[in-house]
Amino acid sequence: MLESPVELERQVRRNTLILAGAMAVYSSVLQLVAAVSSITFVLVTGVEGLLGLGPAIFLVASALTAVPAGRGMDRFGRKPVIAGGYVSAAAGCSLTALATNLGSAPLVILGFAALWTFPALASIVGGDVFSAEDRYGTWKTVLTRSCSRTDVFAGKVLTALAFSILCVAVLAASSVAAGLVVIGSQPLLGLSGIPFEPREAIARVALAWASALPPTMAFTMMAVLFSLWTRSSAAGVALPVVVRLTMQLIALVDGSELARQIFVSSAFGAWHGLLAAPPFYRPLVYGSLASATYFAVCLAISYGVMRRRDIGG
Repeated sequence: MLESPVELERQVRRNTLILAGAMAVYSSVLQLVAAVSSITFVLVTGVEGLLGLGPAIFLVASALTAVPAGRGMDRFGRKPVIAGGYVSAAAGCSLTALATNLGSAPLVILGFAALWTFPALASIVGGDVFSAEDRYGTWKTVLTRSCSRTDVFAGKVLTALAFSILCVAVLAASSVAAGLVVIGSQPLLGLSGIPFEPREAIARVALAWASALPPTMAFTMMAVLFSLWTRSSAAGVALPVVVRLTMQLIALVDGSELARQIFVSSAFGAWHGLLAAPPFYRPLVYGSLASATYFAVCLAISYGVMRRRDIGG
């Protein structure tokens, strides 16, 4: 069925905005990579002359993997290749953490993952789980079976949430295991400079990783909302990351204390209070409440969009 010129023009405008947002995020990430990689190289090697080696390696690696990644997406699909890229990035973060601070490897990995990895991982399935039906034109097939819209909505949302929770659990287990293998049962250096005994340390680290679940689930629902609203997988995957970056920039540049409390992105850093001495829990409470609010609002709007969706058009 041919699309009308009005609908075609609407899709062109939507795709243009998505591409513009993706390029903005890509440009911002390039600047962050240049800064962070330079600092990391100096911390690991202690040689200031290698300051520019980090960005150079990143750019060369990007150029070398662009064509193989494109061919892999043509053969296996986008999601497996993107997921593989995130896994390799997580592995690189783990190695970097172990190289810079062996005693706090799980915390270094958690800090980096909370900054960028969790919102991206939350968007992989949540951003594509509904829009894939639009892309392949399979809504009629799905809804002609003995399943209502509510059943389909619940199943897809639970699938997206389960994937996000599994990603957090895998990253947590791998980082803790790496720390145990490399440094054994030595005391863990907390954020206040006070070491924690192994038993207390493992409990606090587990709680710190668990504190990342509420905001990750909130970003998963945000990806579901964008996937339903735009009917585009690219938007569903990219827009939550754009929202995360925007919130982070506002909080860092000129954000008030109120903005930090209402932004769900701030919940990713609430774990700092668990590793301080004495511990403080107010950011964790505010972050959990903000995450629950974002989750509930996105869930309600997504369900409303699903109920009103014109499947026959």
